[in-house]
Amino acid sequence: MAYYPIFLEMEGRPCLVIGGGKEAQRKVTGLMAAGGRVTVIAPKLTRDLQAMLAAGDIECVQREYQDGDVEGYDVCMVATDDGAVNGDVAAEGKRRGIWVNAADDTKNCDFILPAVIRRGSITIAASTGGTSPALARRLREELEAYLTEEMPALADLLGDVRGDLRSRGIVPDADLWQEAIDEDLRVLLAQRKYRQAKARLLTALGEEGLVAELVGDPTAVAGAP
Repeated sequence: MAYYPIFLEMEGRPCLVIGGGKEAQRKVTGLMAAGGRVTVIAPKLTRDLQAMLAAGDIECVQREYQDGDVEGYDVCMVATDDGAVNGDVAAEGKRRGIWVNAADDTKNCDFILPAVIRRGSITIAASTGGTSPALARRLREELEAYLTEEMPALADLLGDVRGDLRSRGIVPDADLWQEAIDEDLRVLLAQRKYRQAKARLLTALGEEGLVAELVGDPTAVAGAP
């Protein structure tokens, strides 16, 4: 099978999870983290899912899956360890044009879930195409080690400066951006010296004339956070 990697905007989307065990709980947690509106169908729920239900974070239909349950949802995730249920839900999803994911059952999946690392605005996903969850986990752990503390701050800084420059009709060359993201810039961010880092970035992009306007007095930057 060939998969096309994408990131979906899930904010406010109606999502269905079929199953109430630990794997279903992981699916629910991931969907909620992305802003999805989650409904669970299962006769029994884990304690954590019960707590989410009591808090009003999710909705729940406490019974087994029935044909027609998938209607009205954008995506459906199945976590029941029952191949027959997986097949029934996948078939219904295809009839209704709704994407279905069945845990550890790629033949009944329209999409698979990668191992995901989130750090602020940074999201990295790693997948082995469903062939080895253990390797996907190993990749995630190695990527977590790469995403050091300053990385989310670096993403915020780059977005901030990019927005400032675009509002002025300035679009630096892509190679210039790459050269500007150097070790010294990351060190300043690791030291929580955001203003100095912003001044350095603007200067590296050839826009030192904007430092006073966007950062403040250049003579004060060296000693200020």
